[in-house]
Amino acid sequence: MLKGKSAIVTGSTSGIGLGVAHTLAAQGVNILFNGFGDANEIETLRKETETKFKVKAAYSNADMSKPDQIRAMIKQAEDTFGQLDILVNNAGIQFTARTEAFPEDKWDSIIAINLSSAFHAIKAALPGMQKRNWGRIINIASAHGLVASAQKIAYVSAKHGIVGMTKVVALENAQQNITCNAICPGWVLTPLVQKQIDDRAKKEGITVEQANKELLSEKEPSQRFTTPEDIGAAIVFLCSEAAINITGIPFPMDGGWTAQ
Repeated sequence: MLKGKSAIVTGSTSGIGLGVAHTLAAQGVNILFNGFGDANEIETLRKETETKFKVKAAYSNADMSKPDQIRAMIKQAEDTFGQLDILVNNAGIQFTARTEAFPEDKWDSIIAINLSSAFHAIKAALPGMQKRNWGRIINIASAHGLVASAQKIAYVSAKHGIVGMTKVVALENAQQNITCNAICPGWVLTPLVQKQIDDRAKKEGITVEQANKELLSEKEPSQRFTTPEDIGAAIVFLCSEAAINITGIPFPMDGGWTAQ
């Protein structure tokens, strides 16, 4: 269904982005990875992706806080693959503190990487998609794009902004076979979240299983984590022809978090 298409997944050298990239590659989609990490490990990841999924794979070390590097990344994908069909804006960072104590440099960084980077990538990718009359843009927002939590003013603001951005891009391209949607996950079991759970268990002197349950009980009625592969499967659907009339929506994958 998607074989031969090409995609960029930002923040894809680990976590959600890596799971999404591999799920798309399994459908025959060429992948441009982006993110930080050890150069040798990333090159191994790139080669293994090509070998395992029989697709082309490339890598950009573009800094998502730098608009010129984001534009260069889009051009790299177009030059490498011939076109860019799918853009997944996933890169993000986090910092927590009460509003009155929130460092201004952390605010600026989170807004730049979690919100502005998506704007710059979309702006650069749209002309090619419009020329070919086909494109899929998926923004990884969060349950925090729909509801708030204390001590996360920058993250919540950025993710609410992503949901609004998604709607505008969807409306502007509604008649050009270009859709734009936002996925809003709750807790996703990534290495970073697993570390939070392990640290919590150690700090409180409880088992990892108990720490898992406590974390999920705070927000997620299903008591289950979403996986990066779950998110990838949703993206595959949103890229399919079956989803051609689904655009401009925040798509919760949060086990009932935002239904409360």
